[in-house]
Amino acid sequence: MSTAQAPAQIPKLPQQAVPLTKNMRRYAHKRNDASRFYVLGPATLDILLVGVSGMIAYYFRFADLMTSSLDLPFLDHSLRLPGGITGVYLGFLMVYAALLVLVAYAQKLYGFDPGRSPLMESLLVGRAVIVATVILTAFIYLSGIKTISRTVVGLTAVCSLLLLSGWRFSRQHWIRGRLAKGIGLQHAIIIGADKAGAMLADYLHANPTLGYEVRGFLDSYPNGNSRILGTTEDLARVAKQQFIDEVFITLPSEREMVKQLALEAMQLNLGVKVVPELYDGMAWQCPLEFVGDVPVRVLHREPIPVFGLFLKRATDVIGSGVGLILLSPILLLTALAVQVDSRGPFLYRSCRMGKKGRKFICYKFRTMVPDADDKKEQLRHLNEREGPFFKITNDPRLTRIGGFLRKYSLDELPQLWNVFKGEMSLVGPRPHPLDDVKNYTLEHFRRLDVTPGLTCLWQTEARGDPSFEKNIALDSKYIENWSYLLDLKILLRTLPVLMKGTGS
Repeated sequence: MSTAQAPAQIPKLPQQAVPLTKNMRRYAHKRNDASRFYVLGPATLDILLVGVSGMIAYYFRFADLMTSSLDLPFLDHSLRLPGGITGVYLGFLMVYAALLVLVAYAQKLYGFDPGRSPLMESLLVGRAVIVATVILTAFIYLSGIKTISRTVVGLTAVCSLLLLSGWRFSRQHWIRGRLAKGIGLQHAIIIGADKAGAMLADYLHANPTLGYEVRGFLDSYPNGNSRILGTTEDLARVAKQQFIDEVFITLPSEREMVKQLALEAMQLNLGVKVVPELYDGMAWQCPLEFVGDVPVRVLHREPIPVFGLFLKRATDVIGSGVGLILLSPILLLTALAVQVDSRGPFLYRSCRMGKKGRKFICYKFRTMVPDADDKKEQLRHLNEREGPFFKITNDPRLTRIGGFLRKYSLDELPQLWNVFKGEMSLVGPRPHPLDDVKNYTLEHFRRLDVTPGLTCLWQTEARGDPSFEKNIALDSKYIENWSYLLDLKILLRTLPVLMKGTGS
């Protein structure tokens, strides 16, 4: 809205709830029909041009007339067409064209995007051709089809790239030339002369290739601005006087008014676009995406190191799998030693808090008497650690072999199975028992943003430090500075620490 003094009440158009739904559906059907046309047209042309490319490649590779007139090293002059080979190549072309169109559709290559440069469009076409070619080549190789020439496949791909990029470049050049001369421009009017409307008008004026000429504004509060052609109630009059083709509405918060204005514009056979709330510029140039069928404006997105996380998970799976195999004799001997040393199971199963608060069963070799958890509260006054941690150096609940296992962290080896299953990682903050998590303060929950690990910064830098805050600080440092290289450094530092036998 404009900055002028607003009247006591915003004038609203009469309610038309019933015809609104009917007209909106009819308008949506028209738009869908147009969208289908703009997709099917270029897609059909692409299929035809792929067919032309295939015929050029086929003829260049096999025609006696051409092969006899050219002396190129990659051409086999002695090759003759065996029976039925034409049908094989026809099937190859059909599959290749279908693949290329599907990849091009996924690249959003159907539909003119004036903001996309010819170079960018050619790069997208190149990517589609490469992906389709690689998929089909892999299929040919795996299926054992040996009648299709690699030369034909390669030439078809090259010709397709040139032809598909060429017609798109010609289309962009032709459209841009017409728009530069004022031919084909759509007359637009913006409803809402506030900051958002002004920004939109400036943007459309600075980018003429988008194809819009802004004729002016409509605003509920005219303030003498010469570009404001009337109030929102004057839409029909102004649309006819200015030969308007498209209406941009920048008043998304005025829901009922937007609905009525959209209905009236549809009845006038005008295109309607609603500009989402820009939140004082925060949403300017933010991408519009879909969550299912729901459009959302992405104001901010935290970058996700997808490749780094993939390497981390791959390392976890390979490392834990190899570790379980190579260490299986040690695991077996330790299990037998625990079983012989004291009564009870050799494995200790503890419910721990994992990533995003997900609970999981954490496995350890049992180092205490079977009823150790029941005695924990009775020994709470002997706790030597600060904060939620619970640790006693000479814990009376330890078994004879338990102290040795803890000293060299052998009791943690079964957690390789947790790593293999994805509940833990080789590197990450150590998982805490549920009774410790109950004593977390708000800032402590930051460590649950990532997958817990078998080893961590605290294990390598401050294993004997009793301070829980030190542990949290190191976990936060790890989370905020995470990289795959940091994981490797921690893993390499862990082994010497374990060999020192500083565990407790």
